[in-house]
Amino acid sequence: MPATGKLIGSGRTADVYEIDEAWVLRRNREDWGDAAAEGAVMEHVRAHGYPVPRVRMGDAGASDASRASRTSRTDLVMERLTGPTMLEALVAGTIDVREAGTVLASLLRRLHAVPGRRPGTRVLHLDLHPENVLLTPDGPRVIDWGTAEDGDPGLDWGLSAIILAQVAVDDDQPVAEPARALLVSLLADPSGLTGEGLAEARRRRALNPTMSVREVELLGEAEELVRSVAPLP
Repeated sequence: MPATGKLIGSGRTADVYEIDEAWVLRRNREDWGDAAAEGAVMEHVRAHGYPVPRVRMGDAGASDASRASRTSRTDLVMERLTGPTMLEALVAGTIDVREAGTVLASLLRRLHAVPGRRPGTRVLHLDLHPENVLLTPDGPRVIDWGTAEDGDPGLDWGLSAIILAQVAVDDDQPVAEPARALLVSLLADPSGLTGEGLAEARRRRALNPTMSVREVELLGEAEELVRSVAPLP
């Protein structure tokens, strides 16, 4: 395993280390996910103009520092970006919930214009929420593509909606009220959300190993909230 630089961020399944001013190394914990496959889907959507960090899939032209680490099953070398996450910007008040919901909806629609790698499908992120959007000086960039797959856009809309709804119905969450307003904004315009997609989103969310018992218990109430915001068959 290659040496790493300073730890600059941590999530539920991975840690991020600096390589140099241009690149970072994101390392999965406990064999979580497949970083090489994640990098490949990021390069696929970026080739279609979607806003994601650049990924270093190989060694050609790399600096000495970045050559020490390359994308592999556990390690993903990608462009170092500046700017807060959308969640951090919401907490700081530099973006309001209506704008944030509009941006999320736009990112979903733009993504679902990208053809999947299987005929008749579209690329799905399946974890697109405010913590996975960086607000850079050049615009929003979507990160954390470890759950991405090809499929029907209704599932992607369903997961984004139910993730927000889980926070909105949790009385212990200090951002529950903003999350509810953000959900309303996300679903304000006609979307790709479907009843089938929402049901599958709830099923997958319940099976997610990163979910706490409390988060799983809130899924029923969360689904009801989504259906009340955007009535579905």
